[in-house]
Amino acid sequence: MADCKARIDSFYHGSAVDGEGLRSVLFFSGCNLRCPFCHNPETLYGSGKEISLDEAVATVKRYVPYMKKGGLTLSGGEPFLQAEFCAFLADEMHKLGITVIAETNGMTVKESLIRKLDGVRLDIKNQRGENGEQLIARYTLFLKACEKHGVDVLLTNVLIPDVNDFEESVGALAKLKEKFDFCRGVEFLPFMKLCEEKYRGMGLEFPYATMREATREDIEKANSYFSNKLNFYIKKSFDSRINLNI
Repeated sequence: MADCKARIDSFYHGSAVDGEGLRSVLFFSGCNLRCPFCHNPETLYGSGKEISLDEAVATVKRYVPYMKKGGLTLSGGEPFLQAEFCAFLADEMHKLGITVIAETNGMTVKESLIRKLDGVRLDIKNQRGENGEQLIARYTLFLKACEKHGVDVLLTNVLIPDVNDFEESVGALAKLKEKFDFCRGVEFLPFMKLCEEKYRGMGLEFPYATMREATREDIEKANSYFSNKLNFYIKKSFDSRINLNI
């Protein structure tokens, strides 16, 4: 364990958007996806830096007094690509009384890490018009592993106007939530273009540069339709079970 190392992009301390409370965030380098709306391109294309487990623990420990109802969030990039390091780090954090959650795309299923986590923010990718059954098929292995180990899961979704804010796309998320009802809900994250400067600095084109940013109204509309559609699916499932028992 002493020689366990990982490649990271950076640490950030004082986040209020990467989970509950005030959190420290460890951004890992490397990802298995290339989402056109990614706001951390430096974690995709940058080489990052190597860090040991002891260095990571020492860094986080300095900020423990500032973690107001928070903890450590493993983000990136994709933390599950360096699952062994993350699992060891979670063990060390728990010794300090610090909770650990991961932000992930759910494409890499490592139960050795999942069972060590206090929570997961699972970012659902549905920018290609996927229906509910397609999303269920895509995330079943990961979500079943989380359910097996009693891990709290919040589904997140970057809402992009004119890409995945349609009723069909939001309805597909509701179908996924109805299937895995242990998940505590969906949080719509507004698509923003604050990352454009990062792309320019790296000499890259931002794929969604021409897209409109999501507004509060867009988020409210998505939340409303999601709630209505989820209630519809729940009632439909309940009615089906009643009919089977008649």
